[in-house]
Amino acid sequence: MKAHLPSKAEAQARAAHEMKELIILTAYLCVAFGAILFFKAAVLQGVGIYMAPWGLAIIKAFLVAKFILMARVTRIGERFQARPLIWPTLYKSAIFLVVVWVLTVIEEAIIALLHGRSIMEAITSIGGGTLMQLVAALVLVFMIFFPYFAIESLGEVMGEHTLFRLFFVERRKLRTEEPAIRQS
Repeated sequence: MKAHLPSKAEAQARAAHEMKELIILTAYLCVAFGAILFFKAAVLQGVGIYMAPWGLAIIKAFLVAKFILMARVTRIGERFQARPLIWPTLYKSAIFLVVVWVLTVIEEAIIALLHGRSIMEAITSIGGGTLMQLVAALVLVFMIFFPYFAIESLGEVMGEHTLFRLFFVERRKLRTEEPAIRQS
């Protein structure tokens, strides 16, 4: 039996769809991570420490988005797909929280090595250096992932096109197209 090989047009369409997903997810994460960094910079500025790590939000958002999309290909996080939407949403949010934490540990270790610091010193400084700051950072990242995976789960059930139209098409236009939406 021969395996189905995608045509050039199918491969291009799939690549375009994956690029669009990467851009959308990167933008979402960049705004979210940027908001956290902005808040952190504002708090630190209040005590006389000035920082502007905006490039870090973009880089981290891109890397996390890429890991999420790669994990989707390997079917990581699909354990509770048949259950009510809350379960896959919570599960994916927790799984990718762990992924981000591991990536952060690796990132901090590399930065420590580049700056001549010990890896343990860098790892203990994650989240600000205290257990409370680490837990707060983890809760914030979980709260960033939760709406993303909730909307993704809704899209899987309702269809991406229907969900997109519900968010971005005027309601009066949807009412005139209501029978078509119910059928799709």
